[in-house]
Amino acid sequence: MSIRRLPEHLVNRIAAGEVVERPASALKEIVENALDAGAGRISVRISHGGLDRIEVSDDGCGMDSGEIALALERHATSKLPDDAIENVATLGFRGEALPSIASVARLSIDSRPHGRDGWNRTVDNGVVVGEGPAALPPGTRITVEQLFGKVPARRKFLRSAKAEYAACLDVVRRLAMAHPSVAFNMEHDGRRVLGVQADEAREDRVAALTDRALADNHVIVALEREGVRLSGVASLPTYNRGVGDHQFLFVNGRPVRDRLLVGAVRGAYADMLARDRHPVVALFLDVPPLEVDVNVHPAKTEVRFRDPALIRGMIVSGLRRALDAEGFRAVQHADPAGLSAWKAEPVSPTPIGAMPIFEAADVSIPRSMPNYSLADRRPSFLTPPPQARAEPAAAPAPEGTSFPLGVARGQVARTYIVAEAEDGLVIVDQHAAHERLTLERMRRAMEGQGVAAQALLLPEVVELDEPACDRLEARIAELKDFGLELERFGPAAMLVRATPAMLGQGDVQGLVSDLADDLAAYDSALSLKERLDLVAATMACHGSVRAGRVLSVAEMNALLREMEITPRSGQCNHGRPTWVKLGHGDIEKLFGRK
Repeated sequence: MSIRRLPEHLVNRIAAGEVVERPASALKEIVENALDAGAGRISVRISHGGLDRIEVSDDGCGMDSGEIALALERHATSKLPDDAIENVATLGFRGEALPSIASVARLSIDSRPHGRDGWNRTVDNGVVVGEGPAALPPGTRITVEQLFGKVPARRKFLRSAKAEYAACLDVVRRLAMAHPSVAFNMEHDGRRVLGVQADEAREDRVAALTDRALADNHVIVALEREGVRLSGVASLPTYNRGVGDHQFLFVNGRPVRDRLLVGAVRGAYADMLARDRHPVVALFLDVPPLEVDVNVHPAKTEVRFRDPALIRGMIVSGLRRALDAEGFRAVQHADPAGLSAWKAEPVSPTPIGAMPIFEAADVSIPRSMPNYSLADRRPSFLTPPPQARAEPAAAPAPEGTSFPLGVARGQVARTYIVAEAEDGLVIVDQHAAHERLTLERMRRAMEGQGVAAQALLLPEVVELDEPACDRLEARIAELKDFGLELERFGPAAMLVRATPAMLGQGDVQGLVSDLADDLAAYDSALSLKERLDLVAATMACHGSVRAGRVLSVAEMNALLREMEITPRSGQCNHGRPTWVKLGHGDIEKLFGRK
């Protein structure tokens, strides 16, 4: 078979296969063109997930008739004034998108520069079918209809209308997040699905496009190093999701998908979240053009950094610093499901003045069906009688106004510390809180002389399977730095000679067994530092105050004061909150005062 030069229409269809993968790909290219044109407001309308129709209107600089014709030719662009492609500062630069879309759909461009007349040009699958004056405000309106309608081999590989709509919405959401100075509006089948105003603060824009609750549960990330600037928004560890679909990275205003972000975020939150939970982050990198290559992917969704180690280090450091600065902060708002579990006592029909207030009331509770104020949603669940204790303080209790977490007033179910603060009621999970404090102590010790070891009077033998013993034996030196001294004791057992002194009298068998399980699950996937953090977190869990232990008022207050000065004490090592606050307003709502 001889080599031949492909015809222009076939070349465009091949290019469309690289650039226009689905309706969301076409929408992305058109919206990016609007942004490059200096638009301050962009309106998007799609029908049937973008399969039938995509329309994008903007108020950008517009094009005259000659520029419209040139824009529909391959490799024609206004975004590269010279040959220095490495200095590109716009979202688009190849000049392939519009002719590629026009070769596989019906494309109509209406555009009007400021102070001049509008013009229309319509191309149907590569053939110009219409051209003439058009009436529209200054700006550009591009309409795409029946994408791949005449290319059934491509059309049949598109997904359902719902799936394509979700992809289109994600594209617009990412671009809107990257450009808070631009107003965006999106409609699907005549229904408005997204709307944000121009000139919003970045954190407000991110919260509006992800979850409104993020506005009250985020930290601001800001770091600059070697000419690279990192900014953005990250959720508190206690505000997390079961999937990692709310993690966004933008490089010079360009939304990109990069495994670098996933690894760096995991490293930053390593000891604050369970491995199956994911934070919400939107990070914006401003990188000198010569330090990043944006020309590595046909759809420009990937970039290559000249120094990826610098970028990863900045993301980890920036997130860590922002989270450390928040100290003991956690998600503040009471869970609506928890608040709704409170039952209001039924109001007696007897007028208050007629009630026998000095007559003894019957307060007996039927054994068959307890009737308490706090109801569980599960119909088959019977709440046990409330167990709480309060201890008279040896000295007058301090005022809660002088401490952010208040002062201890009692202990509930031998698990939760109840404290009174200036602005509400604070409830602390004593095990989760102490687990975090123990981990931070171990870290500080590791940065110094290491964790002190407490020798066991009688060494303890822990029996495990042989592979688990092999994994522990390979980490004996690392574990010794944490105060845990192990020796191999036959093929299927380990001998424990010392444990970390700060853990006290813990469950040695459980500690060694859990360490072996953690190393089996994560050892090969973690760096040395992440592995050490994993070991420290497992030890901290075993060395913390357990639920069910009675604490004195002095011990409770000491725990609260240490939480206030310890970084990341607002969440345990698994990302669960260590404390919650029931504000005065929430309490008043429960009693019908608001």
